[in-house]
Amino acid sequence: MSTVVTDTGFSADDWNEPFITLDAANDATALDVPADADPAAIPLCDGLHMIRVDFPSSADGRGFTIAKQLRLRGFTGRLRAKGHVLADQYAMARRSGFDEVEISDELAARQPEDQWQFRANWQAHNYQARLRGTAPASGT
Repeated sequence: MSTVVTDTGFSADDWNEPFITLDAANDATALDVPADADPAAIPLCDGLHMIRVDFPSSADGRGFTIAKQLRLRGFTGRLRAKGHVLADQYAMARRSGFDEVEISDELAARQPEDQWQFRANWQAHNYQARLRGTAPASGT
């Protein structure tokens, strides 16, 4: 089983369509994308509503680049990081374009919801925006 993390906390997976591998992506509703995929080679067909990008290790940041490139290419559907994403990486996942993170129930037990919620205000903790003076005002 798995747990989906969003800005509102933990939830069960509400996606009911099958994920199709990248090599069989013609007219897919949902794609599973490996971490070593070329973002430019991911087909963005009209019926595509969800892309799930694999994170084989918490030290592997290629998924963040894939997410950013997909958003720059105009993908507006749901974008999900799946695998070894840590609570400390949640803000980066959101800033790079992910809408949600899918983690194992074991990881959710080790890093409970409050650790993810602590980072849910990811827009207020953007170092580069603070330098530019464009970050939202904080409550302090």
